[in-house]
Amino acid sequence: MRLSQFHLHTVKETPAEAELASHRLMLRAGMLRKLASGLYTWSPLGLRVLRKVEAIVREEMDRAGALEMVMPTIQPKELWEETGRWDRFGGQLLKIRDRKDAEYCYAPTAEEVVTDFARNELSSYKQLPLNFYQVQTKFRDEIRPRFGVMRAREFLMKDAYSFDIDEAGMQRSYERMVEAYNRIFTRLGLRFRAVQADSGAIGGDASQEFHVLADSGEDAIAFSTASDYAANVEAAQAAEPGPRPAAGEAMRRVDTPTQKTCAEVAALLGIPLQRTVKSVALVGADAGGKDQFVLALVRGDHDANEIKLAKVPGLGDYRMATEAEILEHLGSEPGFLGPVAPPRPIRVVADREVAAMADFVVGANAAGFHLAGVNWGRDLPEPDTVADIRSVVEGDRAADGGELRIVRGIEVGHVFQLGDKYARAMDCTVLDEQGKPRVLQMGCYGIGISRIVAAAIEQNHDDAGILWPEAMAPWQVAVCVINPKQDAAVAEAAEALYDELRAAGIETVLDDRGLRPGAMFADIELIGIPHRVVVSGRGLEAGTFEYRARAAAEPENLGREALLERLRG
Repeated sequence: MRLSQFHLHTVKETPAEAELASHRLMLRAGMLRKLASGLYTWSPLGLRVLRKVEAIVREEMDRAGALEMVMPTIQPKELWEETGRWDRFGGQLLKIRDRKDAEYCYAPTAEEVVTDFARNELSSYKQLPLNFYQVQTKFRDEIRPRFGVMRAREFLMKDAYSFDIDEAGMQRSYERMVEAYNRIFTRLGLRFRAVQADSGAIGGDASQEFHVLADSGEDAIAFSTASDYAANVEAAQAAEPGPRPAAGEAMRRVDTPTQKTCAEVAALLGIPLQRTVKSVALVGADAGGKDQFVLALVRGDHDANEIKLAKVPGLGDYRMATEAEILEHLGSEPGFLGPVAPPRPIRVVADREVAAMADFVVGANAAGFHLAGVNWGRDLPEPDTVADIRSVVEGDRAADGGELRIVRGIEVGHVFQLGDKYARAMDCTVLDEQGKPRVLQMGCYGIGISRIVAAAIEQNHDDAGILWPEAMAPWQVAVCVINPKQDAAVAEAAEALYDELRAAGIETVLDDRGLRPGAMFADIELIGIPHRVVVSGRGLEAGTFEYRARAAAEPENLGREALLERLRG
C-alpha cells in the first residue's frame, strides 16, 4: 500500500470530547469519525485494524469447531416476548415499527434468534453438540454513550451460542470457548485476565469475563497473590471470617449528637472503623411476594455490593427504603439506624464479616445515639440471613491464603453457561437416545471486536501515539522516503525495498507522500506502525537504512541484510 494512494487524515489537535487516550488517538489518527452520539464511521485505516482483530477471532472460533452464520440485526417482538425480555431488557433495547405497524428491536444480542433457529433446525441428539457464531453489528441504546467505541451505541461483536444435550456437554463446550478466548487474546498481544463474573442481563448459572488490564478500565478486578483466582469485584469473595469471639463488653448507649457516619462515630469513640456496623435500609419481598423491610448490615469500612444483595433470596428486585418507611419500621432518621430492638418486625441480612463480629457499634434507632458493645444472641437475635453482601477491598484475605489485590480492567469478552434458560422458555428440544424430548443446554460467548481495538490502545500508547501489538497493526513496516521527488535514486531504492519486504510476506506501507521528515515520522508514530525504515540519500551513500522500532528510544543504521533479518524476525 502506498500512502499517496491511501486516505490517511491525521490531526494534531486533541478533540475536546475525547476523555480517554484511545478515543483521542483514534480520532487524531483518523481511524474514526463521529456521526452522532455513540455512532462512528470507521475509516479505511481503522477498518484495517478492526479486520485484523476479526480475522484472529474467526480463526480461533473455527479452530474450536464453531460454525459461522449471520443473523438479522432486526428482530421481531414476538421472540423477545417468549423469553420475557421485551419489557425486562430495559431502555437499552431500541424498539422500532415497520410500515405495517409490526414491532421489532435492533439486536443488542441474539439469544432469542439463535434459539429460534435451533428449535427449527435440530431434532435429534445425534446432531449435537453444535456451536454457531456470527460477527455482526449490535445496538444498545446507552443512556450516556462515551469514550468513543469503548461505550458506543452501535458496535461490532462476535457472539456464539452452543447447544448440548446435557449439562456435562454444555460444560465441555464452555471450556472449549474459554480456551479459544485465551488463545485469541494471547495472539492479539494483549495483557489480559479471565475473571469470575456476574451473569447480568444475559442470565445463566456461571460466567467469566475477559479483561484487558489498563489503568483507565471501568471495571475493578480482584485477584489473589497466591493463585490464579480472579474475579470482577461484583462477584469477588474474600475468605470466610474466623469464628466469632466471645462477648467482652456490656451493651451501652453512647451519645453521638452529630455523628451519622461510621467513620465519624469511630473517631468520636476512639475505636477502629472495623468495629462499627453500617445499616442499609431496603425493601424486598417476603415469601408471599409482599413488601418486606430489610436492614442489610456491613462492616463500617466496607460497602454493600448491589449485585450480591440482589442474589439474596427476597432481594432480587430490592429498592432503597424511603425515609417514611425507615421512620415507620425503625422510628429514627437515617444516620442512627441499627438492628437492635426495632419497633416493628424487620428482616436482618448480615454480611459474613458482621455475623462474626462481637462488641460492635450500631445505631440506636434514636437521633443522636448509637449502641456500643453489641453482641449477637445476647443483645439481638442472630441475623435472619447471613450472606456475602459486600465488595472486597485491597488487602482482604483470599480463600487460598493469599491477599486480594485490585486492578483496573476493560471487559472485552464474556462467556456464560446459560443452561436451559432460553431453550425452555422457547421450547427448544430434541429427541434423546430414548426418543424422548429433551430441553437443550446452551452456552453464550461474546467478544467486543470494536472495543478490543480501543482497549489495546489504552494498554499500548505513549505521548507520540499508538503502539500497536504487531498482530493488530494496520501494517508491520512503514518505509519512509526522504525527498522522493527530488532524488530519483532514493525513490528507486525505497520502491525496491518496499517490493522486497512485500515479497517476503511482510505487510508494508510505503510513505511516498513527499512530506517533510518531521511531519512524516509524526504520522507514522501516531498511527502506531511497529517498524519504521527511512530511505535517504545520506543512507544510500553509507549503504544503510535508518531503522527504528516504534517502542525504541533511538534509531539505528542497518545494512540491507541486517535490516531484512531484523524485520523477518
